Amino acid sequence: MTATALGRRAGALLLATAALTALGSAGATARADAPGGWVANGSSTISSLTGGEGIATRADGSLLTRGLGSIPLRLRLSGWNHVGDPDIAGGYVFDAYQGGDSATSKLFEVTTPAGKAYDYTHPLDSGELLNNSFATVSPDDQWLVAGEWGAMDHLQVFPAPLTNPATPATGGSLAQAGRITLDQGVDDIQGCDFVSATRLVCASDDANKDVLQVDLPHALDGTAVTGRVTTLFQVPRSSICSGTFETEGIDYDPAAGLLRVEIVPPSVCAVTTTVYSYRPTTG
Repeated sequence: MTATALGRRAGALLLATAALTALGSAGATARADAPGGWVANGSSTISSLTGGEGIATRADGSLLTRGLGSIPLRLRLSGWNHVGDPDIAGGYVFDAYQGGDSATSKLFEVTTPAGKAYDYTHPLDSGELLNNSFATVSPDDQWLVAGEWGAMDHLQVFPAPLTNPATPATGGSLAQAGRITLDQGVDDIQGCDFVSATRLVCASDDANKDVLQVDLPHALDGTAVTGRVTTLFQVPRSSICSGTFETEGIDYDPAAGLLRVEIVPPSVCAVTTTVYSYRPTTG
């Protein structure tokens, strides 16, 4: 996310009501192990201040939201000024943080079901961007997938901090494992979530506001894999305000079979974020 976009969020003070229309269409062919197509199932709005960067589903079905106002003061004072799209796995909350333009590392924070937070810092590897757009954890709780900003041909993979026994038990340094190389380039991935051990869905802030599907040849095991990218559908852009929309977080709730994706409307309407919901198509 650019500094301009961050400033737009922080300065949005005027409430406006967005005129919303739920749209959607099925995309790729369904597979037995995960939904492969989606149909629109309505929409809702949340505050951009506390929810305009990402969402995740708690065990009780309620939404955890993240926005600029969600960053703890202790982290903000340490230079972590952006929070990405979070994930929840086994009751543990995984957050992705990034610092300013001179940052040389990125931060993943894990909060236990008891509320204890542990910080894991990843020093940037050669050529790695400082952006830390999202965190999503594999269904076996062993691997964390994250992403950078801009035109990319890969997703990053780390041992899942805290839940993977290969990581320090109380925070520390975090190194990359084998990455996911993508068979085609993607632009501005804002969030991804697993819908099965071998399939992710990702929200792209590209020109079309695409929701993408990434299929893996096997479940992640820490070795390099190649993911096959297909386009599922475009996030609707409907608002009483004109200008540029920004796609944000994405979440799949397996208990409800519900996919949710966020988009922030333009101008003063950016004070609220729209969350569109989708259910799997049959077949």
